[in-house]
Amino acid sequence: MSKIKVRAKLSGDETTVKCLMSHPMETGLRKDSKTDELVPAHFIQEVTCKVKDQVVMKTSWSGGVSKNPYLSFKFKGGAVGDPIEITWTDNKGESQSERAEVTT
Repeated sequence: MSKIKVRAKLSGDETTVKCLMSHPMETGLRKDSKTDELVPAHFIQEVTCKVKDQVVMKTSWSGGVSKNPYLSFKFKGGAVGDPIEITWTDNKGESQSERAEVTT
């Protein structure tokens, strides 16, 4: 199963969130070298970040994002110890979530 690694660090009034998502991210355009058939599309469509159950970031992706994507973003208003949750949903309806806490 896919995994997400999350880190969130507070610096001043800004929290930097970094996450690495394990996912094949297939576009549906690549051919299998053994069968010469197209590999079916399988990619993350939506990534959401919540802090204390409030959405601070939401993005839509397509098959143009590389395998095992890395995402980094900043937001204001976090505090040390705040719970962060990253969730992705892919085009096959699969999803994965991971939680972490804001550190210094």
